[in-house]
Amino acid sequence: MSTARHISLEVIRDAASAIYGVAVRTPLVRLPVPDDSALGRSSGAELYLKLETLQSIGSFKIRGAYNAIRQLTPDELSRGIWTVSAGNAAQGVALAARTRGASCSVMVMDTAPTTKCAAIERLGARLIKASHDECWQTVESHTSERMDGVFVHPFDDDRFIAGNATTGLEIFEDLPDVDAVIVPVGGGGLIAGLGSALHALKPGTKILAAEPKTAAPLAVSLRAGAASRFPDWEASFVDGAGGKAILPSMWPLLSTLVDDSIVVSLDEVAHAMRLVAECAHIIAEGAAACAVAAALTGRAGSGKIVAVVSGGNIDLARFASLTTDSE
Repeated sequence: MSTARHISLEVIRDAASAIYGVAVRTPLVRLPVPDDSALGRSSGAELYLKLETLQSIGSFKIRGAYNAIRQLTPDELSRGIWTVSAGNAAQGVALAARTRGASCSVMVMDTAPTTKCAAIERLGARLIKASHDECWQTVESHTSERMDGVFVHPFDDDRFIAGNATTGLEIFEDLPDVDAVIVPVGGGGLIAGLGSALHALKPGTKILAAEPKTAAPLAVSLRAGAASRFPDWEASFVDGAGGKAILPSMWPLLSTLVDDSIVVSLDEVAHAMRLVAECAHIIAEGAAACAVAAALTGRAGSGKIVAVVSGGNIDLARFASLTTDSE
C-alpha cells in the first residue's frame, strides 16, 4: 500500500470555506489544571479545551460529514446516502444529507446510547442496528449487503478528514503558540485531519492520541510500526474511541502525523468527565473525556496543551452514574 496519502492545507482551507453554513466555529477555553494531577505538578502547564460539544449535533463529526456530502454529485445524492457509526458520525451524515435533500440510512452499533439513536432518527435517518463486529467489518470493507445507496465512510475518506481538519485551523488561529494537542482516537479521522493542518501550520506541535486501555489499537500499532489489531478488545462507555484495529489505509496518515498515544483507564476517563462538568460546565462523553484524562497524566509535557472535547452525546443517566462514582 502506498505511503503517500496526504491531506493538503489547500483542501483543508477549501473545506473551511464551505462548512460554516452547517458547522460552527467552536471556542477554545482554559481549564484550571488540578493540583493533584500529574499535569498540575508540571511547571508552566496550561490546559485548554476545544469544545466540539457545541456543534449542533453535539460532536465534531458534522465538519467532515458535510464536507464529504457537499461534494457528491446530484446523481449520487438521488441514490441516497448511508454510513456506519457508533452514533456521532451518523448524526453528522444524517444532518448533512438532510441539508442536501438526500435520504439517509445508518447502520448503528446495537450498543449505541439511546440519546444518539434518538438524535439520528430526529434528523430523518433510518436506523439499521447491527452488532459491533458487523459494524466493524463494514468499516473495514467499506461495503455491506444490507445497505443501499452511496456509502460515506465515517473516517476513512479524505473529504471527511479535510472537514475534520478545520478544527486544527481554528486551534492555530486561537492559540498560535500551542505546544501539544491531544485527540481521542476511534478510527483516526479527527487526529489525521487536525494533525495534517497543524503539521502544515506549526510543524513542531506534538500531536497525541488518547485511547482507553480497553481498546487502544493505535498505541499497539505505533509500538509495532504497522497497522495492528487490539487484542482482548472490550466495549465500554468510551464508545466514540477505541476501535478494534487501525485500518491499513489510515496507517500512512497516522504513522506520520501522530507522535504517541496516551492510554488511560476507564476510571481516569470518568474522573475527567466529572472535572470538565464541574470546572467548565460541559458534558463530555467518554471519548471526549479520554483526551482530558490523557492531558491530566502529564505525558503531553508542559506548555500550552489542547484537549479536543470531541462530543457530548451520552445518556444523562449514564453520565450521572459515571461522574457520581468517580469521586
